[in-house]
Amino acid sequence: MTTNILVTGSSRGIGRAIVERFQSDDVRVVGHRSSAAEGDDSIVADLSQADAPARLWQAALDRLDGRIDVLINNAGIFEAAALEAPDAAWSDAWARTMQINLTASAELCRRAVLHFQRGGNGGRIVNVASRAAYRGDSPAHWHYAASKGGMVSMTKTIARGYARDNILAFAICPGFTMTGMADDYLESRGGDKLLADIPLGRVADPAEVAEIARFAALQAPASMTGAVLDVNGASYVR
Repeated sequence: MTTNILVTGSSRGIGRAIVERFQSDDVRVVGHRSSAAEGDDSIVADLSQADAPARLWQAALDRLDGRIDVLINNAGIFEAAALEAPDAAWSDAWARTMQINLTASAELCRRAVLHFQRGGNGGRIVNVASRAAYRGDSPAHWHYAASKGGMVSMTKTIARGYARDNILAFAICPGFTMTGMADDYLESRGGDKLLADIPLGRVADPAEVAEIARFAALQAPASMTGAVLDVNGASYVR
């Protein structure tokens, strides 16, 4: 039976690579982006809005004839919040990052678990978190690290809570990945100096992360549920 998959944040970078990696598989993939773009039929939903996850989930169900088998939460933002910023700006940055990176993902996970339970056949959730969940991040990105740490903990909780329903959950923790978001950060942090902290000597390619996402979505054995898969060139090992 064809596997139906929803991928959030599929307009560029890792999300786009994930969608492309499924092209040779017997799957139907629905993508998501935050704003409309000509020639792109992805579902448009601004996950900073509280009602967006519910609307996105329903729109994906409508396109996939009422059945989703795999949810891949990839959408996220990486915006600075300087310690010295005005109080309101700092708090607003935290709220926006938590809403998009964690709360929206949690709401989609909740709807997926309920959907999988009703269907009776289980399903899979793949959450794209970050190395920052374990290692932390820069002084201007407390909120980003916290959101990704929450994503990992949420994934483990889902795995433990619903394995008996054949609902499997996996987290992927990339380090720096050559996306537009990472390009800007590498430039701002000195590039070569930052790369020196990665034993592999380079950042990950989105296709490498996509390969792991595909494995978790389609092939990972059930006993792997709850696993956190690192993709960081040995810049952080646990």
